[in-house]
Amino acid sequence: MRQLLSRPTAVLLLAGASLTASADDAIEQRVTHLAEELRCLVCQNQSLADSHADLAMDLKAQLREQLAQGRSEDQVRDYLVQRYGDFVLYRPPLKPSTWLLWWGPAGLLAMGLVLLARRWRRAQHGPRSGFDDSEEPDTLLRDERRAAPSRPAVPSGDRPTYPSGEGPT
Repeated sequence: MRQLLSRPTAVLLLAGASLTASADDAIEQRVTHLAEELRCLVCQNQSLADSHADLAMDLKAQLREQLAQGRSEDQVRDYLVQRYGDFVLYRPPLKPSTWLLWWGPAGLLAMGLVLLARRWRRAQHGPRSGFDDSEEPDTLLRDERRAAPSRPAVPSGDRPTYPSGEGPT
C-alpha cells in the first residue's frame, strides 16, 4: 500500500518540478531576449547577453527577478531606460536628441559619395591647365613678359647704395 501512495506522490512531484522548470526556462528565454536588446554599460560595445562584466551579471539577475515578478519586457525595458537613459538601448528611439545617431551615418555616406563623384568627374576631364587649346604656351609667356613692369637693371659689379641705417646688413 505504501508503494501505491508513493508512486502518485512521485508523479505529482515530478509534474510540479517540470512545471517549475518550464516556467524557469520561459523566464530564462525572456531574459536572454531582453538582454540581447540592451547594451552593457561597462563594455559599451556588447549586449548584456554577451558581456561577463559584474554589472552585466547584476543587471541580468535584476531582469530575471523583475520578469519572475510578472512584469512585461516593456516594463522592464522602461525601468532600465528611466534609470540609465537611452544609452542602454541598442536601438534608441527616434527623437530630436537621437537624430544624429539615426541619420549621421547616412549623411556621412552621402558626403563621401558626393566627394567621390567629384573626384571621378575631374579624373574624366583630365587635369585643368591655365591654357586655352587655341593658344600656345610660348605666346602666353611672351605676352606676360611684355605686360610685366620693367625693373631697372643693376650691373653685376655695382652694389646698390642705401641711406644710413637702412637696407640689408
